[in-house]
Amino acid sequence: MQNPVLLSTALLTMLLSVGLFFFIRASAKDRTQIVQFLTEQQEEPLFEQLQTYFTDRSYRLIAVDVEQNQIKYEGFVRPSLFLAIFLTFLAAIGVFCLSLVLSFLFPSAANVLPALVLISPIAGFFYWRKAGRPEQVSLRVETLSPSSAQAKSLLTVTAHRDEVLAMRRSLNLQEFEAAE
Repeated sequence: MQNPVLLSTALLTMLLSVGLFFFIRASAKDRTQIVQFLTEQQEEPLFEQLQTYFTDRSYRLIAVDVEQNQIKYEGFVRPSLFLAIFLTFLAAIGVFCLSLVLSFLFPSAANVLPALVLISPIAGFFYWRKAGRPEQVSLRVETLSPSSAQAKSLLTVTAHRDEVLAMRRSLNLQEFEAAE
């Protein structure tokens, strides 16, 4: 344990292991955001278009608040098999590298430490359990300038980041930039 190269390699490997741990933990993090879109459509046609969109994406209507012009949908977000396998692979590489460095530091345990790679499927299992969950989408529509011939609507969406991006692309919505 006198070799400074070995000690610095062990330190860097430990830091990389901490980074890998937080990367795996963040893979299932909730990424809900609130976004506003400005659209030329009026409320009724916009609600119909949104109903069709979310029904096609296997969401179901769970609440309607007429006074607030707000509707809520719920759907189950399936975890990605590719990401579960990828995280397991990353964990296997990380644990193998850590066990390799530790086997140089502790030669008496050199035969046992590579077996730690067998715990790497925990990363994929963790992702699979946390990422598969019901997601809610909340939509609120406000009419801007109702007196003009070209009424505009402000759509406020509270949903997962990926769902907002998919909705923006599919419905060709433009994000509303509020003047500061």
